Amino acid sequence: MNDLPAVSVADVAGLAGEVLDAVGSVVVGKRDALELVLAGILAGGHVLLEDLPGLGKTLTARSFAQALGLDFRRLQFTPDLLPADVTGSFLYDQRSGDFSFRAGPLFTNLLLADEINRTPPKTQAALLEAMQEKQVSVEGVTYRLDPPFHVLATANPIEYEGTYPLPEAQLDRFLLRVSFGYPQPDEEWDVLRRRMSRRQEETILPAVVEPATLRAMQAAIEDVEVEDSVGRYIVALATATREHPSVLVGASPRGSLALLLLSRARAALAGRDFVVPEDVKEVAVPALAHRITLKPEMWLRRVDPAFVVGEVLAGTPAPASGALPSHARGAAR
Repeated sequence: MNDLPAVSVADVAGLAGEVLDAVGSVVVGKRDALELVLAGILAGGHVLLEDLPGLGKTLTARSFAQALGLDFRRLQFTPDLLPADVTGSFLYDQRSGDFSFRAGPLFTNLLLADEINRTPPKTQAALLEAMQEKQVSVEGVTYRLDPPFHVLATANPIEYEGTYPLPEAQLDRFLLRVSFGYPQPDEEWDVLRRRMSRRQEETILPAVVEPATLRAMQAAIEDVEVEDSVGRYIVALATATREHPSVLVGASPRGSLALLLLSRARAALAGRDFVVPEDVKEVAVPALAHRITLKPEMWLRRVDPAFVVGEVLAGTPAPASGALPSHARGAAR
Protein backbone atom coordinates (compact mmCIF):
# COMPACT_ATOMS: atom_id res chain seq x y z
CA MET A 1 0.00 0.00 0.00
CA ASN A 2 3.02 2.34 0.42
CA ASP A 3 3.28 2.93 -3.32
CA LEU A 4 -0.35 4.05 -3.60
CA PRO A 5 -1.31 7.72 -3.81
CA ALA A 6 -2.78 9.32 -0.69
CA VAL A 7 -6.57 9.37 -0.98
CA SER A 8 -8.95 10.48 1.76
CA VAL A 9 -12.62 9.60 2.12
CA ALA A 10 -13.50 13.09 0.84
CA ASP A 11 -11.28 12.45 -2.19
CA VAL A 12 -13.12 9.17 -2.80
CA ALA A 13 -16.43 11.03 -3.04
CA GLY A 14 -15.02 13.53 -5.53
CA LEU A 15 -13.29 10.96 -7.75
CA ALA A 16 -16.29 8.61 -7.61
CA GLY A 17 -18.55 11.46 -8.69
CA GLU A 18 -16.34 12.08 -11.73
CA VAL A 19 -16.38 8.37 -12.61
CA LEU A 20 -20.17 8.23 -12.29
CA ASP A 21 -20.57 11.36 -14.42
CA ALA A 22 -18.41 9.77 -17.13
CA VAL A 23 -20.27 6.46 -17.10
CA GLY A 24 -23.61 8.27 -16.82
CA SER A 25 -22.86 10.08 -20.08
CA VAL A 26 -23.19 6.70 -21.80
CA VAL A 27 -25.54 4.71 -19.54
CA VAL A 28 -28.40 7.19 -19.33
CA GLY A 29 -30.81 7.60 -16.42
CA LYS A 30 -29.46 4.82 -14.19
CA ARG A 31 -27.51 6.82 -11.61
CA ASP A 32 -28.74 4.84 -8.59
CA ALA A 33 -27.85 1.49 -10.18
CA LEU A 34 -24.46 2.82 -11.31
CA GLU A 35 -23.73 4.01 -7.77
CA LEU A 36 -24.43 0.49 -6.51
CA VAL A 37 -22.06 -1.03 -9.09
CA LEU A 38 -19.31 1.45 -8.17
CA ALA A 39 -19.92 0.82 -4.46
CA GLY A 40 -19.40 -2.88 -5.10
CA ILE A 41 -16.10 -2.18 -6.87
CA LEU A 42 -14.91 0.22 -4.15
CA ALA A 43 -15.79 -2.42 -1.54
CA GLY A 44 -13.51 -4.85 -3.39
CA GLY A 45 -16.27 -7.20 -4.50
CA HIS A 46 -17.89 -8.68 -7.58
CA VAL A 47 -21.22 -7.61 -9.08
CA LEU A 48 -24.00 -9.65 -10.69
CA LEU A 49 -25.96 -7.63 -13.25
CA GLU A 50 -29.24 -9.48 -13.63
CA ASP A 51 -31.70 -8.01 -16.08
CA LEU A 52 -33.36 -8.43 -19.46
CA PRO A 53 -31.31 -8.22 -22.68
CA GLY A 54 -30.58 -4.80 -24.16
CA LEU A 55 -30.72 -2.78 -20.93
CA GLY A 56 -27.05 -1.78 -20.82
CA LYS A 57 -25.36 -4.47 -18.70
CA THR A 58 -22.42 -5.03 -21.06
CA LEU A 59 -22.15 -1.31 -21.78
CA THR A 60 -22.00 -0.60 -18.05
CA ALA A 61 -19.11 -3.00 -17.50
CA ARG A 62 -17.11 -1.65 -20.44
CA SER A 63 -17.77 1.97 -19.44
CA PHE A 64 -16.62 1.41 -15.85
CA ALA A 65 -13.46 -0.30 -17.10
CA GLN A 66 -12.67 2.70 -19.31
CA ALA A 67 -13.46 5.33 -16.67
CA LEU A 68 -11.44 3.48 -14.00
CA GLY A 69 -8.49 2.90 -16.35
CA LEU A 70 -8.70 -0.87 -15.95
CA ASP A 71 -7.65 -3.63 -18.30
CA PHE A 72 -10.91 -5.14 -19.54
CA ARG A 73 -11.82 -8.48 -21.05
CA ARG A 74 -15.18 -9.88 -22.06
CA LEU A 75 -15.83 -13.62 -21.89
CA GLN A 76 -18.99 -14.92 -23.54
CA PHE A 77 -20.21 -17.94 -21.56
CA THR A 78 -21.62 -20.71 -23.77
CA PRO A 79 -22.67 -24.34 -23.14
CA ASP A 80 -19.45 -25.67 -24.68
CA LEU A 81 -17.07 -23.40 -22.73
CA LEU A 82 -14.42 -25.36 -20.77
CA PRO A 83 -12.74 -24.35 -17.48
CA ALA A 84 -9.41 -24.00 -19.32
CA ASP A 85 -11.04 -21.44 -21.60
CA VAL A 86 -11.54 -19.30 -18.50
CA THR A 87 -8.38 -19.88 -16.45
CA GLY A 88 -5.86 -20.69 -19.18
CA SER A 89 -3.86 -23.89 -19.75
CA PHE A 90 -0.42 -25.34 -20.39
CA LEU A 91 0.61 -25.64 -24.03
CA TYR A 92 3.60 -27.46 -25.47
CA ASP A 93 6.21 -25.10 -26.88
CA GLN A 94 8.14 -26.86 -29.66
CA ARG A 95 10.94 -24.33 -29.62
CA SER A 96 11.76 -24.82 -25.93
CA GLY A 97 10.63 -28.44 -25.77
CA ASP A 98 8.62 -27.70 -22.62
CA PHE A 99 5.13 -26.77 -21.54
CA SER A 100 4.37 -23.09 -20.96
CA PHE A 101 1.33 -21.52 -19.35
CA ARG A 102 -0.96 -19.44 -21.52
CA ALA A 103 -3.08 -17.19 -19.32
CA GLY A 104 -6.84 -17.12 -19.86
CA PRO A 105 -9.23 -14.15 -19.83
CA LEU A 106 -9.31 -14.21 -16.00
CA PHE A 107 -5.94 -12.48 -15.95
CA THR A 108 -7.27 -8.95 -16.18
CA ASN A 109 -8.50 -6.15 -13.91
CA LEU A 110 -12.18 -6.26 -14.82
CA LEU A 111 -13.72 -9.37 -16.35
CA LEU A 112 -17.17 -9.25 -17.91
CA ALA A 113 -18.61 -12.76 -17.53
CA ASP A 114 -21.40 -12.36 -20.06
CA GLU A 115 -24.46 -14.61 -19.62
CA ILE A 116 -22.79 -16.59 -16.87
CA ASN A 117 -25.85 -18.82 -16.50
CA ARG A 118 -25.39 -20.24 -20.02
CA THR A 119 -22.34 -22.34 -19.17
CA PRO A 120 -22.26 -25.65 -17.24
CA PRO A 121 -21.51 -25.72 -13.49
CA LYS A 122 -17.96 -27.06 -14.02
CA THR A 123 -17.01 -23.93 -15.95
CA GLN A 124 -18.95 -21.67 -13.57
CA ALA A 125 -16.91 -23.20 -10.72
CA ALA A 126 -13.68 -22.18 -12.48
CA LEU A 127 -14.54 -18.63 -11.45
CA LEU A 128 -15.01 -19.46 -7.75
CA GLU A 129 -11.35 -19.62 -6.73
CA ALA A 130 -10.53 -16.48 -8.69
CA MET A 131 -13.45 -14.55 -7.19
CA GLN A 132 -12.80 -15.59 -3.60
CA GLU A 133 -9.04 -16.11 -3.37
CA LYS A 134 -7.85 -13.80 -6.21
CA GLN A 135 -5.79 -16.66 -7.61
CA VAL A 136 -5.99 -19.42 -10.24
CA SER A 137 -4.75 -23.01 -9.89
CA VAL A 138 -3.90 -24.90 -13.09
CA GLU A 139 -2.25 -28.33 -13.11
CA GLY A 140 -1.22 -27.90 -9.47
CA VAL A 141 0.43 -24.51 -10.05
CA THR A 142 -1.10 -21.40 -8.43
CA TYR A 143 -1.02 -18.01 -10.14
CA ARG A 144 -1.93 -14.81 -8.32
CA LEU A 145 -4.22 -12.30 -10.01
CA ASP A 146 -2.89 -8.76 -10.00
CA PRO A 147 -5.09 -6.29 -8.10
CA PRO A 148 -7.50 -4.76 -8.69
CA PHE A 149 -9.52 -7.75 -9.89
CA HIS A 150 -13.29 -7.65 -10.25
CA VAL A 151 -15.89 -9.78 -12.01
CA LEU A 152 -19.02 -8.18 -13.43
CA ALA A 153 -21.30 -11.03 -14.49
CA THR A 154 -24.53 -10.72 -16.44
CA ALA A 155 -27.52 -13.04 -16.33
CA ASN A 156 -30.98 -13.13 -17.87
CA PRO A 157 -33.52 -13.64 -15.03
CA ILE A 158 -36.44 -14.94 -17.11
CA GLU A 159 -34.93 -17.19 -19.79
CA TYR A 160 -34.41 -20.73 -18.47
CA GLU A 161 -34.11 -22.85 -21.62
CA GLY A 162 -30.49 -23.86 -22.19
CA THR A 163 -29.29 -22.21 -18.97
CA TYR A 164 -27.64 -23.47 -15.77
CA PRO A 165 -28.82 -21.48 -12.74
CA LEU A 166 -26.00 -20.38 -10.46
CA PRO A 167 -25.87 -22.45 -7.26
CA GLU A 168 -26.31 -20.63 -3.96
CA ALA A 169 -22.62 -21.09 -3.11
CA GLN A 170 -21.60 -19.13 -6.20
CA LEU A 171 -24.31 -16.52 -5.89
CA ASP A 172 -22.94 -15.86 -2.40
CA ARG A 173 -19.59 -14.86 -3.94
CA PHE A 174 -21.18 -11.83 -5.57
CA LEU A 175 -21.15 -8.88 -3.21
CA LEU A 176 -24.38 -7.57 -4.65
CA ARG A 177 -26.93 -8.07 -7.42
CA VAL A 178 -28.08 -5.07 -9.46
CA SER A 179 -30.92 -4.63 -11.96
CA PHE A 180 -31.43 -1.63 -14.24
CA GLY A 181 -34.99 -1.94 -15.50
CA TYR A 182 -36.48 -0.21 -18.53
CA PRO A 183 -35.69 3.50 -19.00
CA GLN A 184 -38.32 6.22 -18.93
CA PRO A 185 -39.45 7.47 -22.37
CA ASP A 186 -37.45 10.72 -22.04
CA GLU A 187 -34.36 8.75 -21.02
CA GLU A 188 -34.79 6.35 -23.93
CA TRP A 189 -35.05 9.26 -26.36
CA ASP A 190 -31.88 10.70 -24.78
CA VAL A 191 -30.12 7.41 -25.60
CA LEU A 192 -31.19 7.71 -29.24
CA ARG A 193 -30.24 11.37 -29.42
CA ARG A 194 -26.75 10.74 -28.04
CA ARG A 195 -26.25 7.90 -30.50
CA MET A 196 -27.01 10.23 -33.40
CA SER A 197 -24.73 12.92 -31.98
CA ARG A 198 -21.64 10.73 -31.72
CA ARG A 199 -22.19 9.27 -35.23
CA GLN A 200 -20.76 5.84 -34.33
CA GLU A 201 -21.84 2.80 -32.33
CA GLU A 202 -18.83 2.44 -30.05
CA THR A 203 -18.34 4.76 -27.10
CA ILE A 204 -14.88 5.47 -25.70
CA LEU A 205 -14.55 7.17 -22.31
CA PRO A 206 -11.35 8.82 -21.10
CA ALA A 207 -9.87 7.33 -17.93
CA VAL A 208 -10.84 9.35 -14.86
CA VAL A 209 -8.54 7.43 -12.51
CA GLU A 210 -5.87 4.78 -12.91
CA PRO A 211 -5.63 1.34 -11.23
CA ALA A 212 -3.30 2.59 -8.46
CA THR A 213 -5.77 5.38 -7.61
CA LEU A 214 -8.65 2.90 -7.55
CA ARG A 215 -6.72 0.72 -5.10
CA ALA A 216 -6.06 3.79 -2.95
CA MET A 217 -9.79 4.61 -3.03
CA GLN A 218 -10.55 1.04 -1.93
CA ALA A 219 -8.01 1.37 0.89
CA ALA A 220 -9.65 4.64 2.01
CA ILE A 221 -12.94 2.79 2.54
CA GLU A 222 -11.26 1.13 5.55
CA ASP A 223 -11.26 4.56 7.24
CA VAL A 224 -15.07 4.68 7.24
CA GLU A 225 -16.25 3.99 10.79
CA VAL A 226 -19.25 1.87 11.77
CA GLU A 227 -20.71 2.64 15.18
CA ASP A 228 -21.59 -0.42 17.29
CA SER A 229 -25.37 0.07 17.13
CA VAL A 230 -25.20 0.33 13.32
CA GLY A 231 -23.09 -2.83 13.20
CA ARG A 232 -25.62 -4.66 15.36
CA TYR A 233 -28.38 -3.35 13.09
CA ILE A 234 -26.61 -5.01 10.16
CA VAL A 235 -26.45 -8.30 12.09
CA ALA A 236 -30.11 -7.96 13.09
CA LEU A 237 -31.15 -7.59 9.44
CA ALA A 238 -29.23 -10.68 8.38
CA THR A 239 -30.60 -12.64 11.33
CA ALA A 240 -34.16 -11.58 10.50
CA THR A 241 -33.84 -13.05 7.00
CA ARG A 242 -33.13 -16.44 8.59
CA GLU A 243 -36.21 -16.22 10.81
CA HIS A 244 -38.67 -14.94 8.20
CA PRO A 245 -41.56 -17.41 7.70
CA SER A 246 -41.20 -17.35 3.89
CA VAL A 247 -37.47 -18.17 3.91
CA LEU A 248 -35.94 -21.64 3.73
CA VAL A 249 -32.31 -20.47 3.99
CA GLY A 250 -31.48 -16.92 5.05
CA ALA A 251 -28.42 -14.76 4.54
CA SER A 252 -25.17 -16.20 5.93
CA PRO A 253 -22.54 -14.19 7.86
CA ARG A 254 -21.02 -13.47 4.44
CA GLY A 255 -24.23 -11.54 3.79
CA SER A 256 -23.69 -9.50 6.95
CA LEU A 257 -20.13 -8.76 5.81
CA ALA A 258 -21.37 -7.73 2.36
CA LEU A 259 -23.86 -5.38 3.98
CA LEU A 260 -21.08 -3.87 6.10
CA LEU A 261 -18.69 -3.39 3.17
CA LEU A 262 -21.33 -1.90 0.88
CA SER A 263 -22.59 0.43 3.62
CA ARG A 264 -19.08 1.78 4.13
CA ALA A 265 -18.65 2.28 0.37
CA ARG A 266 -22.05 3.99 0.16
CA ALA A 267 -21.07 6.35 3.00
CA ALA A 268 -17.80 7.18 1.22
CA LEU A 269 -19.69 7.96 -2.00
CA ALA A 270 -21.69 10.48 0.06
CA GLY A 271 -18.45 12.00 1.40
CA ARG A 272 -18.87 10.69 4.95
CA ASP A 273 -16.32 8.79 7.03
CA PHE A 274 -19.06 7.12 9.08
CA VAL A 275 -22.04 4.88 8.27
CA VAL A 276 -25.60 5.87 9.07
CA PRO A 277 -28.59 3.48 9.08
CA GLU A 278 -29.81 4.97 5.78
CA ASP A 279 -26.65 3.67 4.09
CA VAL A 280 -27.49 0.17 5.29
CA LYS A 281 -31.09 0.45 4.10
CA GLU A 282 -30.08 1.60 0.63
CA VAL A 283 -27.85 -1.42 0.00
CA ALA A 284 -29.81 -4.06 1.90
CA VAL A 285 -31.82 -5.40 -1.05
CA PRO A 286 -28.88 -5.61 -3.50
CA ALA A 287 -26.68 -7.19 -0.82
CA LEU A 288 -29.11 -9.71 0.67
CA ALA A 289 -31.89 -10.63 -1.79
CA HIS A 290 -29.75 -13.00 -3.89
CA ARG A 291 -28.57 -14.81 -0.74
CA ILE A 292 -32.06 -15.86 0.31
CA THR A 293 -33.66 -19.17 -0.64
CA LEU A 294 -37.45 -19.09 -0.38
CA LYS A 295 -39.65 -22.00 0.57
CA PRO A 296 -41.05 -23.80 -2.51
CA GLU A 297 -44.60 -22.68 -1.86
CA MET A 298 -43.45 -19.05 -1.94
CA TRP A 299 -42.35 -19.42 -5.55
CA LEU A 300 -45.86 -20.61 -6.42
CA ARG A 301 -47.20 -17.44 -4.83
CA ARG A 302 -44.63 -15.39 -6.81
CA VAL A 303 -43.05 -13.98 -3.65
CA ASP A 304 -39.79 -12.21 -4.50
CA PRO A 305 -36.71 -12.33 -2.21
CA ALA A 306 -36.46 -8.53 -2.54
CA PHE A 307 -39.96 -8.28 -1.06
CA VAL A 308 -38.80 -10.38 1.90
CA VAL A 309 -35.83 -8.07 2.49
CA GLY A 310 -38.22 -5.11 2.33
CA GLU A 311 -40.37 -6.70 5.04
CA VAL A 312 -37.26 -7.35 7.13
CA LEU A 313 -36.24 -3.69 6.79
CA ALA A 314 -39.72 -2.54 7.80
CA GLY A 315 -39.79 -4.85 10.83
CA THR A 316 -36.28 -4.22 12.20
CA PRO A 317 -35.86 -1.03 14.29
CA ALA A 318 -33.03 1.20 13.08
CA PRO A 319 -30.63 2.66 15.66
CA ALA A 320 -30.29 6.35 16.44
CA SER A 321 -26.97 6.37 18.29
CA GLY A 322 -23.90 8.55 17.72
CA ALA A 323 -21.48 6.73 19.99
CA LEU A 324 -17.88 6.03 19.01
CA PRO A 325 -17.29 2.50 17.64
CA SER A 326 -15.88 0.19 20.33
CA HIS A 327 -12.96 -0.89 18.12
CA ALA A 328 -11.92 2.79 17.76
CA ARG A 329 -12.13 3.82 21.44
CA GLY A 330 -8.62 2.72 22.21
CA ALA A 331 -7.21 4.82 19.40
CA ALA A 332 -9.33 7.78 20.48
CA ARG A 333 -7.84 7.71 23.93
